[in-house]
Amino acid sequence: MQNIIAIEGLSKSYASGFQALKGVNLDIRQGEILALLGPNGAGKTTLISIVCGIVTASAGRVSVGGFDTVQDYRASRALIGLVPQELTTDAFETVWNTVSFSRGLFGKPKNPALIEQVLRDLSLWDKKDNMIMTLSGGMKRRVMIAKALSHEPRVLFLDEPTAGVDVALRRDMWALVRRLQQSGVTIILTTHYIEEAQEMADRIGVIRQGELLLVEDKDELMRKLGKKQLTLSLPEPLDALPSGLLSLGLSLAEGGEALSFSYDAADASVDVPGLLQAVQDAGIRFSDIHTTQSSLEDIFVNLLEERA
Repeated sequence: MQNIIAIEGLSKSYASGFQALKGVNLDIRQGEILALLGPNGAGKTTLISIVCGIVTASAGRVSVGGFDTVQDYRASRALIGLVPQELTTDAFETVWNTVSFSRGLFGKPKNPALIEQVLRDLSLWDKKDNMIMTLSGGMKRRVMIAKALSHEPRVLFLDEPTAGVDVALRRDMWALVRRLQQSGVTIILTTHYIEEAQEMADRIGVIRQGELLLVEDKDELMRKLGKKQLTLSLPEPLDALPSGLLSLGLSLAEGGEALSFSYDAADASVDVPGLLQAVQDAGIRFSDIHTTQSSLEDIFVNLLEERA
């Protein structure tokens, strides 16, 4: 798949000595949804701001659609739509006018049909003549998304887009993101709702203290770093396990009313049928089998703890 964004050796330091980014290298594929995860202050917003030309990097280079973001700023920025964390809109302007004005800022010709479609997609059409100051916080967030989409960008950055918004907006937003991806738009999002990243993203990037720890296909990340747990419910509690079962990695759980076995999801050598047979051979009956696998949140938390 062709890359639409190339980030090479990107660093950002401030006069105070604080280093917000440390040699980040990242290629973003055209048409993918990439989720950037990391704790507060990890460098997610700084990275986005540099790509969008809002912040100047201390070292490294970025290109968008083949255009260098410094040498060809206008051409690269025209390819990008940005929905920032902060709500910054013209309080005394109408929804229609502020979204139309955003399109004009990029030199795009008037296109009322497109503006109407964007507003309808975001459930803003009935608010098109309302002043921004009269809208709720959730509606203002919708306006920010509409402004970012007004010039038909090929790349859309969503920086904590669902922070503090209601369930209806979250549902509408992700439905719109899916449609945009199907049309070829690349979406990069940061979020604290890890279940959203697990549901929406094709790839996951984890950033901590300005360093990009990993970038991995979501399914491969779940396979490589995920843990599985097998639980066997027992009809009668056990006081102790035979030593042979202990050596296989089995342990008592739930006050002796279950057997538990944890293993790496990517470990192909694990013989679950053989394990069950060993339990039966030991004369232990079980009434139910239950398996669980680590969520992306479990993987994220464990990864940060390991790197810390």
